[in-house]
Amino acid sequence: MKKRYLIAGGYATAGAALALKLWSRPRDVDWHEYKDVLHHAENSRFAEVGGVRVHYQEAGEAGAPPIVLVHGFTASNFVWRDVFLPLADAGYRVIAPDIIGFGFTEKPRAHEYTIDAQARMIIGLLDELKISRATLVGSSYGGAIACVCALDYAERIEKLVLVSPVTNDAVKNQKLLRLARIPLMGDALSPLMLGSKTLMRFRMKKVYARGAGPLHSNERMEAHHRPLRTAATQRAFMKILRRWSANRIEEQAANITHPTLLVWGEKDLDVPLKNAAPMLERMPNARLVVFKNCGHLPQEEFAPDFAKLVVEYCGDRLNVPLAPRESFDVPDSIFNISPAILPLSLELGT
Repeated sequence: MKKRYLIAGGYATAGAALALKLWSRPRDVDWHEYKDVLHHAENSRFAEVGGVRVHYQEAGEAGAPPIVLVHGFTASNFVWRDVFLPLADAGYRVIAPDIIGFGFTEKPRAHEYTIDAQARMIIGLLDELKISRATLVGSSYGGAIACVCALDYAERIEKLVLVSPVTNDAVKNQKLLRLARIPLMGDALSPLMLGSKTLMRFRMKKVYARGAGPLHSNERMEAHHRPLRTAATQRAFMKILRRWSANRIEEQAANITHPTLLVWGEKDLDVPLKNAAPMLERMPNARLVVFKNCGHLPQEEFAPDFAKLVVEYCGDRLNVPLAPRESFDVPDSIFNISPAILPLSLELGT
């Protein structure tokens, strides 16, 4: 009997702790509250897109060729912090939005929260900014959004740069994400997962292939973690995860005929390099560049080389070697895989 009371007391304590955690979390992040510590705050703008208040950052001349940087799942435009101004300084008009549900963009309770809806937002933002065509640089889930833009709004896209893009539904089958998708259990677990700094540190160790250093600083961790602690972001997280449908991208890759640069980290654990193979085989105008000793976010791990790569590609100055693992031009952090020799080099995913 005593044991039964102890178990019941334990459940009651855990339930009370969870209720307190849910009740005490902030509703959302307010840009004005954090503008003094926000990266590139002077470049922040807001636009009404399809009835949603969208936060984006913009740099560069208004008449310069536009590049739109689209971040991934549970991220914000912070992932572009170190390449945002170098791309603008290279002669581009650079726009980096927070997608709906993340960062400082609004997170409506009744929003659709699908990849298709995010793609409509990107095109709507182009409309608001009076941009007829742009190059999209999409990272991870943002790569899926960029692909859907290319499939459904082909005439609005100049080129694509897809950084470890999500092209199927495999990512959502990771253990923690499977738990988060379970009704009720996921609703209880997700605030604990997203609100945990310990889990955030573990996540950063998985995302970045390189060890301790600036990538693992408290400042960078806080910038990544800040929006994830809020009730609005956690609600959006659940909706996006439960409406995740990306298989269409891999299946319809042959219909993406835009010039496309696939960029991958050699040691990416979230979207492994083997995912590049079907995209390269099916996309008629794609090429692949792989960053050595790099994880899921080369734009953070190798920011100068990444920025140079995008500038070279967008300016049609990118050299493609015809031999595997042969460096091109200056950066020695990358090697290139040409589609012509793909069958010889698909130890890639191993």
